[in-house]
Amino acid sequence: MIRHIVMWTLKEEAEGASAQENGAKMKEMLELLNGRIEGLQHIEVSNDIVAAEPECHIVLCSEHDDVDALNHYQGHPEHQACVAFVKKVAAGRKALDYVV
Repeated sequence: MIRHIVMWTLKEEAEGASAQENGAKMKEMLELLNGRIEGLQHIEVSNDIVAAEPECHIVLCSEHDDVDALNHYQGHPEHQACVAFVKKVAAGRKALDYVV
């Protein structure tokens, strides 16, 4: 199994909305992927960060069957629709993939 973790910082304002509003939209969009992409076992998103170093506003943790499933998820049209929005509202991104 592969665990995929992504942390984003958000622009203070983008797409006519605040960082808080965009964070809530990101969370909703990403969580809707649960059960919709083959090989994606679980996805969890939070915009209620207690502490982070370096700072982040949104964190995603997803689990995939294997590397091929992670690659399938990343290229899937529904995920790519999320990516298109995220690129407009995110100021920074850090990601980590590891074998569980």
